[in-house]
Amino acid sequence: MKLLHLTFSPRGEESESTQLSQAIVDQLCSQHSVSRIIRRDWRLHATSAIDADYAKALANAARNGVDKLSYEGSLQESERLICELEEADVVVIGTPMHNFTVPASLKTWIDLVVRVNRSFNITPAGKVGTLNSKPVYIAIASGGFFGSEHSRQPDFLTPYLKAILATIGLNDLRFFSAQGMALDINKVKVQRQDALDQVANIGAVITQVG
Repeated sequence: MKLLHLTFSPRGEESESTQLSQAIVDQLCSQHSVSRIIRRDWRLHATSAIDADYAKALANAARNGVDKLSYEGSLQESERLICELEEADVVVIGTPMHNFTVPASLKTWIDLVVRVNRSFNITPAGKVGTLNSKPVYIAIASGGFFGSEHSRQPDFLTPYLKAILATIGLNDLRFFSAQGMALDINKVKVQRQDALDQVANIGAVITQVG
């Protein structure tokens, strides 16, 4: 089994989302025979990787219905990232929640892998993904609480990821969250342990690709 591990926190290994996603990776490795792990730390891509040639090429491809592109710059990076997704059996994503939604680094990755006539096609029925379905584990860290009737902040992150990843064929999303990370240290410890307990209970849920 090949595993792709993507992290998007500017704090790197010190971040709650990176640590939670690593716990997921460790748990999956303990349950399945993982032959290869590809790790991508997107702190190295803090600025947008989308260039003018990429945008023009995609606009032309969408209009013409043919992906006649010159694979340089952003397009070359896009192709590499899409190939990584295609080759992986399982994907693990670690991300913070920034301003109720995805951080800029994750949005850049999304803009590079969601590409017309490559990872999705436009049909009369709408956009149809070309990637084979696979489990995608998503570890989220947030300073506040989200996702319940008692939450005091909106959540645009999880519904957005469900919609945009489904566009390219990734419908099997499994969310884990470390919430309330901006609270006092004792409450943070409780919330952190709750998140780790979520991971410990994922069980043998990817036998279809093991």
